[in-house]
Amino acid sequence: MMRKRRKSEDEEHVDESWLIPYADILTLLLALFIVLFAMSEVDSEKYQELATVFNNELGNGEGVLEHSNSIVEVAEKKTAEEESNTETETEDKSEEELHQLDQLKQDIDQYIEGNDLPEKLGTKLTDEGLLVSIKDDVFFDPGSAAVKGDGKEIAKEISEFLYTDPPHQIVVSGHTDNVPIHNREFASNWDLSVMRAVNFMRLLLDNEKLEAQRFSAKGFGEHQPIAPNDSVENRAKNRRVEVLILPNYEIEVDDKNN
Repeated sequence: MMRKRRKSEDEEHVDESWLIPYADILTLLLALFIVLFAMSEVDSEKYQELATVFNNELGNGEGVLEHSNSIVEVAEKKTAEEESNTETETEDKSEEELHQLDQLKQDIDQYIEGNDLPEKLGTKLTDEGLLVSIKDDVFFDPGSAAVKGDGKEIAKEISEFLYTDPPHQIVVSGHTDNVPIHNREFASNWDLSVMRAVNFMRLLLDNEKLEAQRFSAKGFGEHQPIAPNDSVENRAKNRRVEVLILPNYEIEVDDKNN
């Protein structure tokens, strides 16, 4: 009777050997998840929360993700190194850009001096880029947007300086004094300044080496004076056309050296 009972108990015992490979599969899946997660951009706080959940649910709070801190630290270190390398590369390009524009300024200044044009043309290097300023009486008769003879030749010379490698975005802007204008051609100083900028830009683009899609024209009328409109001399300063060569990277210019 005792033998039969023991035999019956042995027959009812369930074989649980399948739990071992099942646990191995879960472990492998968990390891794969950790690796994939570590390869992504890791948010350390969210990762710690996730690690706690897995420890509590799958490992009774003990050691399922015991190396999670090291994974986070490695990922954060890698991200910091990449950001540092990017910043260094950007700084190098900014310095190179500043040097290129400064050299271009020197070349234009040399042209101005060599052609006895310091009273007509000027350059200034700022954080916004290299600005070439031309008094309007070089190119235009009063109240007119048509470029006259000598202005066409100067525009041709300036266009040669605008061809750079790599190329830059160019903004041509027109400015007037505050004396109102109203004639059959222009209803305001704004209209006049826009057409002067456009006509001068067209002359620059006669240079086939320049890319038209990199150019734009603006008119500011009397709204961006560089001197008070309180004298004949100051009003003459405000009547101008400006060519702004934009930097390809952010630059910082020391005004003392400009």
